[in-house]
Amino acid sequence: MAKFAIITGASTGIGFELATLAAKDGYDILVVADEPLVDAAAEDFKQFGTNVSSVEADLSTIEGVDSLLAAAEGRQIDLLCANAGHGLGHGFLDQSVADWRHVIDTNITGTLYLLHKVLPAMVARNDGKVLVTGSIAGFIPGSFQAVYNGSKAFVDNFTDALRNEIKDADGVTLTTLMPGPVETEFFARGDMLDTSVGANPNKSDPADVAKDGWDALMDGKASIVSGWKNKIQAAVANVTPAAVLAEQHRKMAEPGSAND
Repeated sequence: MAKFAIITGASTGIGFELATLAAKDGYDILVVADEPLVDAAAEDFKQFGTNVSSVEADLSTIEGVDSLLAAAEGRQIDLLCANAGHGLGHGFLDQSVADWRHVIDTNITGTLYLLHKVLPAMVARNDGKVLVTGSIAGFIPGSFQAVYNGSKAFVDNFTDALRNEIKDADGVTLTTLMPGPVETEFFARGDMLDTSVGANPNKSDPADVAKDGWDALMDGKASIVSGWKNKIQAAVANVTPAAVLAEQHRKMAEPGSAND
């Protein structure tokens, strides 16, 4: 029987590319996103000859995660790509409570709940692979993207801690993928197309980012910063004062900065 993988946020972008790689590698896959487009994506993944199923679910809710897991129909989960995430631009004080809560509930609460449900079985049998999509944004105080960057700082930090907690289950690997800006629908959905970072034509290709993450996952690496420019930025962030980083981020993410 083929191994079984779940990929979240798989309708577009990095998640779509991760699902493609999983199917190409012979995994039966269950893909999920919070939009009907995931069903069309699933049809695309079937070209590789494995069993593909899809579910539309809001992974910012406990009920949404539960519906995803129910769709697995009790099958052993050999691989999980916890990739679903949501961005949000503009100043924090200008954002609605519903909008910033959705970011936190998707990026943090839903991700943690999914890990909490999937990892115990992996640890018990000492076998399984998990990829969590963090971000180099987690290293940088995100002026005009404060909630998103803060949520990714949580994810980056949390996965480091969890990796240590489960280290005795050495057959289970937990890899954190940390890309920089990627050419996806992220910036449109986060209302950031008028920002310098949103309008930048030199963002990473999601296929390249997914391949970096997939290779690191297969190698059992703890984490991977995708892209050499992002590796430099991540290294510099560790030795740069927070106030300087925040001002630099402001120049990228402040509404209207695309015209500066």
